[in-house]
Amino acid sequence: MIFLRSTLREFSAIGILILLVLLVITFTTQLIRFLGFAAGGGIPTDSVLILLGFSVLGYLSVLLSLTLFLSVLLTMTRTYRDSEMVIWQSSGLGLLAWFRPVLVYAVPIVLVVALLSLYLTPWAIGKTEQYRHQLESRDDVSAVAPGVFKESKNGERVFFVEKVSSDLSQVANIFVHYVQDQRQGVIVANRGYTELADNGDRFLVLLNGRRYVGTPGEANYDIARFDRYAVRIEQEETKAFFPSQKSLSTRQLLQSPTRLNLSELAWRVGLPVSALVLAFLALPLSAVNPRTGRFLNVLVAVFLFMTYSNLISIFQAWIAKGSVNPMVGMWSVHAAMLLLLGLLLYRRMFGSPLRFLRRR
Repeated sequence: MIFLRSTLREFSAIGILILLVLLVITFTTQLIRFLGFAAGGGIPTDSVLILLGFSVLGYLSVLLSLTLFLSVLLTMTRTYRDSEMVIWQSSGLGLLAWFRPVLVYAVPIVLVVALLSLYLTPWAIGKTEQYRHQLESRDDVSAVAPGVFKESKNGERVFFVEKVSSDLSQVANIFVHYVQDQRQGVIVANRGYTELADNGDRFLVLLNGRRYVGTPGEANYDIARFDRYAVRIEQEETKAFFPSQKSLSTRQLLQSPTRLNLSELAWRVGLPVSALVLAFLALPLSAVNPRTGRFLNVLVAVFLFMTYSNLISIFQAWIAKGSVNPMVGMWSVHAAMLLLLGLLLYRRMFGSPLRFLRRR
């Protein structure tokens, strides 16, 4: 009981630390990415946190799987490095005795990974796709970000506003550049607002401004002052929204077992399964010689994690193309990793499996 409690305590402490580090890294990189989109006018600034939350939730299943693997690996590596494993083994606790604490520690995390992979991550991806579709369906004025030049969807106008109200109905210090009849025009105004006509057309109404129309390089510009000037906002037909396989629910994938849907199902099922297999693979991989490099086995383990993940992706692509049977593609990688686990455990407990062949 003391062995189980102390092991679980160390697993949990290292796991929380690793998860926090991975979350900070993921949060920072995604925040920089979305802030870059917002600075370029690709997304409104008020949608950064929404998209950031959905993005982090989508990565959480992979982060938990990596946290489980590294927490077991680093804990076991420390026991070998500090010669604590020798004490446990002399007490009658061999390598197989560590399976119970690893299983007790891994099962709740694997269940959370399964919940995320099968339900929450597709929901987050679906919400992200719907939100992006709504952003792409906005009109030109609604898509304008304060302090950023924004080109209209038809490429005929460029908008710039200094300030926008929270409900997007009021703008201040407006600049509009447009091309009409091979002549270029510039409109500047102190403020403006959007107005909906009786026929359904939307207009940007500019107040207290000036309009310049002419041909660049020529002096015959027409200059006009106005108290009120309306610019029609181009409305595009709303495009149909087609969700991707990643955003479909697991039930929808099972109800429509096409090759693409089965390939996505193979990835979702593979995440929790690989998390459990990797947790046990950390046991033989953690054995180190105190005289060798401290983090050599960690590098090998990270390489194995990347290889495992890439193999699942490769078989996922093969299932989508119809190159392999879906059941074979879904479970062959995990079966190979279980075989590797058996070979590594046998080697740690009994030596190389080839030693009997050498004696013969």
